[in-house]
Amino acid sequence: MQDSKSFDEPNIDEKFLQLLRFAIHAEGQPPRIETEEWRAIFDIGKKQSVLGVLFEAVRRMGKDATIPRQLKMNWFFLVNKIRTRNMLLNQKSAELVQMFRKDGLRCCVLKGQGNAMMYPDPFLRSSGDIDLQVEGGMDRVLEYVRKRFPHTKTAYQHVDYPVFKNVPVEVHYLPSYLNNPMYNQRLKTWFDTHYEDTYAHEVIFPDGVRIPVPTLEFNIVFQLAHLMHHFFDEGIGLRQMIDYYYLLMRVHQEGLSLSMLPNLLDYLGLRKFAGAVMYIMHDVLGMEERFLIVPVDKRRGETLLNEIQRGGNFGKYSGLTDHSLLSKHLLKYWRTIHYMRQYPAEALCEPVFRTWHYFWRRKHS
Repeated sequence: MQDSKSFDEPNIDEKFLQLLRFAIHAEGQPPRIETEEWRAIFDIGKKQSVLGVLFEAVRRMGKDATIPRQLKMNWFFLVNKIRTRNMLLNQKSAELVQMFRKDGLRCCVLKGQGNAMMYPDPFLRSSGDIDLQVEGGMDRVLEYVRKRFPHTKTAYQHVDYPVFKNVPVEVHYLPSYLNNPMYNQRLKTWFDTHYEDTYAHEVIFPDGVRIPVPTLEFNIVFQLAHLMHHFFDEGIGLRQMIDYYYLLMRVHQEGLSLSMLPNLLDYLGLRKFAGAVMYIMHDVLGMEERFLIVPVDKRRGETLLNEIQRGGNFGKYSGLTDHSLLSKHLLKYWRTIHYMRQYPAEALCEPVFRTWHYFWRRKHS
């Protein structure tokens, strides 16, 4: 007969999320994780690129964290690499900003290091590349970049800028975009009205590095649009959701009024997806209801959570990267069909936009 306790005890995914909430909130009780379960917890954390955040929970657990010695040493080593990488990206971000300013172009660092600044420990966020938003529009930015790198790859919103050997850089002339042309145009117009404040807004990191980053008001809309774009394109993970969690908490700390935000999200076509993200904020990460920007949408939220758990950080584990270009496009069409009922305005336009974007890239690259 099966042990009756197995029906009551949480599975590994649930224990992982409990540990993550314990790490984020710095209060309450951590889950009981057996020695043989820590490897699975570690693997999920690695898949979601949140090992740095999770290690803070491990540190606070002390002797209660019965992690195998070798695994703990490997984890500690990776956390130190995360810290070192963040310091490097801080320095490179500052250098990059100065390069463009020297040539008369204002700019700001999107996501990445700006998001890390909102974490209790900015050096525990797993970093990736540098995304730099630069003024002037596509033609001016492409001309600037291609004077130095004539054959670099171009996308609808950014161009690769391989100026550093050890840090990938994407230079944006558009922060993000939506598949639906009407909502996309509205989003672009909204961005245009907020660039001035964004280019002038700077933060100072604990290591003394100063870089311009978007304002909180800009980030609330931009990062939500960015999440929705990646949800349709390749997938998103918990790291991006934790970024948004700390963004909302910073908004609360600063006392920024969000009374007009629901109407704005309706206007931009982001309201439904915002409800799904609020499900992750509240039901998964444990955010208090008073901090949510719109009511929780459980149905869409569960779909989003399933995508997060399946695909991992930016959908790297969704299987899309393991197929040929044609197969990848067919799989994306199939994924879009599944989202048709929940997000009709965006899903109906996704295949059309992706086909147009393919020919657009061929022309501009």
